[in-house]
Amino acid sequence: MDTLLSRIESPRDLQALSLAELEQLAAEMREALCNLVAHRTAHFASNLGVVELCLALHTTFDFSQDRLIWDTGHQIYPHKLVTGRYRRFHTIRTRGGLMGYPNPQESPYDLFMTGHAGCSISCLLGLRTADDLLYGEGQRHAVAVIGDGALPSGIVFEALNNAGGLKKKLLVILNDNKMSICPRVGGLADYLDRLRLNPLYTGLKQEVVKALSKVPLLGDPVEKLLFQAKELLKAGLHGGMLFEELGLRYYGPVDGHNIAQLRRYLQLVKEVDGPVLLHVVTEKGHGFQPAAADPVFFHTPAPFERCANGSVQVKKSPARSYTHIASEAIYQAMQANPGVTVITAAMCQGNNLERVRDTFPKQFFDTGICEAHAVAFAAGQAKAGLRPIVDIYSTFLQRAYDQIFQEVALQGLPVVFMLDRAGLTGPDGPTHHGMFDLAYLRVFPNMVVMAPGDAADLPAMLAFALQQQVPVAIRYPKAAAEHVKRQLAPLELGRAEVLEWGHDLTLVCCGTQLHAATQAAAGLRGEGYDVGLINARFVKPLDAETLLRAVDGSRVVVTIEEAALHGGFGSALLEAAADAGLDAGHVHRLGIPDRFIEHGERAELLADLGLDAAGILRTCRTLLQRTRLRAAGTRRATGSATA
Repeated sequence: MDTLLSRIESPRDLQALSLAELEQLAAEMREALCNLVAHRTAHFASNLGVVELCLALHTTFDFSQDRLIWDTGHQIYPHKLVTGRYRRFHTIRTRGGLMGYPNPQESPYDLFMTGHAGCSISCLLGLRTADDLLYGEGQRHAVAVIGDGALPSGIVFEALNNAGGLKKKLLVILNDNKMSICPRVGGLADYLDRLRLNPLYTGLKQEVVKALSKVPLLGDPVEKLLFQAKELLKAGLHGGMLFEELGLRYYGPVDGHNIAQLRRYLQLVKEVDGPVLLHVVTEKGHGFQPAAADPVFFHTPAPFERCANGSVQVKKSPARSYTHIASEAIYQAMQANPGVTVITAAMCQGNNLERVRDTFPKQFFDTGICEAHAVAFAAGQAKAGLRPIVDIYSTFLQRAYDQIFQEVALQGLPVVFMLDRAGLTGPDGPTHHGMFDLAYLRVFPNMVVMAPGDAADLPAMLAFALQQQVPVAIRYPKAAAEHVKRQLAPLELGRAEVLEWGHDLTLVCCGTQLHAATQAAAGLRGEGYDVGLINARFVKPLDAETLLRAVDGSRVVVTIEEAALHGGFGSALLEAAADAGLDAGHVHRLGIPDRFIEHGERAELLADLGLDAAGILRTCRTLLQRTRLRAAGTRRATGSATA
């Protein structure tokens, strides 16, 4: 059903709708979300929770001129539906389709490609100050929507502190749904619960509403009187509140699913000078009972079918992922050694750590979306003698780069980094691809960097890492785990695994493309080539002895990595060859080129980049033919010279 939704070409079309029609539109938007997730994995519960807020914002402000940033933009879907993208909505998170996050290339209503939490207020304050300088004070409104899960991020408080000092007109909407991806943690979560649930405040507020409802005034005067009375009441109950102390005017809590109330509050705070925080309470998964009952599972559920009784039938994949293998290895390590801890930054579900959390509650630490703190926290544990594992997505570890350097690597502390989602993450796209970890980690002294070739390597690498006295990083992709048949070689520091030597060509694989490389090697051998295959295992320290033997003894060497080519594994091999004085003109690198990779299924992206078995085979065949032609040309030239 899209009676109204199909007519919305831009937010201007919302202005003509009555309140009843807006509520009908909200229902149609939720239906569009349910239809989408019936076909593909997509962010779901978070988007269900902001439908009314989205409509209230777009009917109060004109974001063709005003500024709007959605923090941690996975809740952007309702915004996309009303900003001219409904007819392409079915393409979201597919190759060539709409992105699952804000994308300025799609629409002028998307200002930043926001895929990491906490940066919205800083960016918005920058926009606010620039607009004031360029267009005059207060010519454009500026709004950021940030979730309570993102609120504890350090950059948020840096921005709030700056906003309070600058006293610029700014609206921060705190979307409080009691969740990050998993239930939120920490002191701020408790503080927001007290704001929302204080029984004295709630009871008095209801009495004020009853009293004011009897005042014989109509329209805005009543609302403004209620607004002012609430603020006086709140001040008496809470005194100097956290946000007020930072220099922001605090208003709320407000029902985030009541469009009329949201619009009234937004209109009121729109006129307030200086920075304002509007506390909006929403329900993650609102309007779809299974998602509201289990918002953790329905954050990004697998495709499902809706049943007549209101339940859902989820289409689960039976394949085990590298994430599952990593979490099982972490579980076994913690079971064997009570000194092993695991630290996650609000990604318990994403890293499949629920069993670890429930079995070892004293060894499990969720810091919230605070990656820099998580790494420094791990450094403290390591200094005291524990063996902390920071289980984190590759793209999110970038947010803690200074702490990796100073608190961990500089101190030489044995922190283990388990980098989930390394390489291409598929439909999540460029904000989430873990392309850069090899380049940004291998530059640090004291750091060991490993990449398992297959599922068998991963548990062995974690066990090995926990025996080291220096920091260790292990990267692995968001993918179904694969096994390469071989006699598994034991792990030795800085030692590659040679599966076979080859004279015509040697494939040197860094990471889980080993299975694809094995298939490509088999194809080449079937064509009569003598092909070698090496599982690099270590990016740092590099096995220079083994790899340079391959460079020296093969006509063609191809390195393979699911990582940025600039500064990656192939670069490390070329550096080693240069240091050894070897000619590396016959070394070819396969990996991710110097550009951001768009979203699509991981298999599609790998094929586009020539990193699947067919692409590797095609590249190798071309290089071998080119080498054969050069050799034939050299023989002809030599023969002519001799004659």
